[in-house]
Amino acid sequence: MSADTFAGVPGAVIDERGLAHLGSPVREQRDLASGAAVAPLADRAVLTVSGEDRLSWLDSITSQALTALAPGVGTELLVLDPQGHVEHAASVVDDGERTWLIVDRDRAEALLTWLTRMRFRLRVDPQDGSADYAVVGGTAAAVDDLGAAVVWHDPWPRVSPGGWGYSPVEPHPGAERDWAEAIVARSSLDDLAAAAERGEVRLAGYLAVDALRVAAWRPRATTEADGRTLPHEVDWLRTAVHLDKGCYRGQETVAKVHNLGHPPRRLVALQLDGSDADLPEPGAAVRLDGADVGAVTSVARHHEEGPIALAIVKRSVPVDAALTVAVADGEIAAAQEVVVPPDAGRAASVPRLPRLSQRR
Repeated sequence: MSADTFAGVPGAVIDERGLAHLGSPVREQRDLASGAAVAPLADRAVLTVSGEDRLSWLDSITSQALTALAPGVGTELLVLDPQGHVEHAASVVDDGERTWLIVDRDRAEALLTWLTRMRFRLRVDPQDGSADYAVVGGTAAAVDDLGAAVVWHDPWPRVSPGGWGYSPVEPHPGAERDWAEAIVARSSLDDLAAAAERGEVRLAGYLAVDALRVAAWRPRATTEADGRTLPHEVDWLRTAVHLDKGCYRGQETVAKVHNLGHPPRRLVALQLDGSDADLPEPGAAVRLDGADVGAVTSVARHHEEGPIALAIVKRSVPVDAALTVAVADGEIAAAQEVVVPPDAGRAASVPRLPRLSQRR
């Protein structure tokens, strides 16, 4: 997706990641959430896998059960290293003839290389489809009119079959998430841009997309997977891991940590002090009593919640601890919400808590 495609849309601000915003990220969030806008996702790439063995093959080498995946049903998968750390993540949808993978653009080449090496003698053909296809996101209804080759519906609102939800918070902030990503012909982006220039279509930038994702506590490979991340630490067993499927690389660690509990780190959501105009940068230190105990992974300014972030902290950090986050000129207060409890696992008995915003 060329950044120049949307350069003519009034208010468009474009950088190396794509369309950042069109002058009002807060309004764009509301438009996205209500289905009044769609978002070109230039930071996504499209891979395809054709061949008769495609689903059983992907099932055998990833964390998700895919052999019986029905056409049009959205799910996601993880590729783990032998120690169970997340190497790759992909959104998955099959159309009955091909399996489509939506991946973070900066990790697409490495994933395709690995898939190609894993073919052996099976009837599978992984390809990079990014030259011909692009990704546009929004509510399911909003992307229905885009003439997509296929649409991936985010499974995050509920725990997928075979999965496990670690969050003790009720209602889960992702429970009402209506998000879909349409894989469209790249040539159709010119028509989308032209319609936006004429005021016939509303667009939103990636800042709005990020804010809605962070508010839903939704992990992403580029931001939350740092090479050491276990799926348990970011609540990814919710939608990306099937606990009752056959063997795959990293499964032993997945089973051990889930059955015994206590992953070494855990994801938290942070409500940031809004009195400071500056947001922390991804990678900013999260501190407890002056000591570094974790790092911010994603940050956003939400249209209802204000400044928010996701961060990964040490398991030992108390769930009621008053945290701070480093910014350019000091620190700001950060109230934590428990995404993954310290004792997360099959045997854990965690009381269901109301959301922080409801406890105030």
